[in-house]
Amino acid sequence: MPPIAYLESVRSHHRLSADTPRTLDPDTQESLYVRYDMDALRRTAHRDNPARYAAASPRSLGMWRYRDVLPDAEPVTLGEGWTPMLQSKRYPGLLIKEEGANPTGSFKARGLGLAVTMAKHYGLQHLAVPSAGNAAGALAAYAAAAGIAAHLYMPQDVPFANYLEGIVYGADVHMVDGLISDCARLLGEQIKAQKAANLPAAETWFDISTLKEPFRVEGKKTMGYEVAEQLGWTYPDAIFYPTGGGVGLIGMWKAFEEMEALGWMAAGSRRPKMYALQSTGCAPIASAFEQNQSASQFFQNAATFAAGLRVPKPYGDFIILEIVRQSGGRAIASTDEEILASILDYARHEGIFLSPEGAAATAAYDQLIAAGELSPSDRVVLFNTGAGLKYTDMTADAMRLRRPQSLPTSLPVGGIITPV
Repeated sequence: MPPIAYLESVRSHHRLSADTPRTLDPDTQESLYVRYDMDALRRTAHRDNPARYAAASPRSLGMWRYRDVLPDAEPVTLGEGWTPMLQSKRYPGLLIKEEGANPTGSFKARGLGLAVTMAKHYGLQHLAVPSAGNAAGALAAYAAAAGIAAHLYMPQDVPFANYLEGIVYGADVHMVDGLISDCARLLGEQIKAQKAANLPAAETWFDISTLKEPFRVEGKKTMGYEVAEQLGWTYPDAIFYPTGGGVGLIGMWKAFEEMEALGWMAAGSRRPKMYALQSTGCAPIASAFEQNQSASQFFQNAATFAAGLRVPKPYGDFIILEIVRQSGGRAIASTDEEILASILDYARHEGIFLSPEGAAATAAYDQLIAAGELSPSDRVVLFNTGAGLKYTDMTADAMRLRRPQSLPTSLPVGGIITPV
């Protein structure tokens, strides 16, 4: 695994040492990217080297099959990554990347697995995160595996599975009457108070919010490497990615940059068009895209049952918008009614129980197919970012579905009526 050459602020390109844990560029408050010595990597990192697979975790190849391009640290792993790509039964060009197959049932396992790995490497003892749900569950799991304390701030109306995860994994769980932005504010105030009280470093919480530390992007970028490898080291025509905080989209774009620098992609390869998908109930990126703005405005009164998309002001909004426009893609929002209809459609015709976030992507895909902007034969990789079963309460509420209150007094078994 390569040593980190330096950390780089995304706009100012300041170079900072990675010898100590960092959140943001202290001068500009910009997010930081992990940078490697690419000249050295070109000599040592080979995409088809069998030794790369032998060096991966004995429990699972997972995302650590790409340890040649990940930071030099002993992995804290639960088997994350290398998720399947499912061929659509109706659209010959559509492949659904099933991130629900990850530990804790969502793509968040990648970013939090890498972030916790580096936290353990640095000797951090308390990690804290504001979350719309799945990031909190993933942090709780990986922190438990690493022996690190986790402090979670979530809206009180997140899917019940997310709350349960935090409790089961033994995390410190704070439920907030508000949105993820309120969670972030309260967490920030708590950390500020700890610093003002001059708590020992070992007792101070370390904030691993989206794009406020550099390693969640490194975990999420493995989705870009996987897509390329699973397609025979080629790019698809387009990638459809549900976008709340947008770290996965940013991470994949970083992966494409690295693979091209390493010579892993064929000369002249055209990067995919990147589509950022949201709900009309919380659509800061789609609104900014449509209004040709370089950054989003805080989305007022955000409300959608796609809990992971309920991020009213993504920290990396300007990066997301730059990527979408540079790639020739779009940002599209669908109504909750369209999202629910897509959940039911893909469940009944494809056998896939999408998360509401994943269904925001399928709803947009079907819309563009119907409009003729995409052809069914265009090669599209669409991310289902979480298992639909994690959202049973939210999806049931959207369907107005309730558990039957009365059960039959006898059940037919093999033609014989037997007592209960």
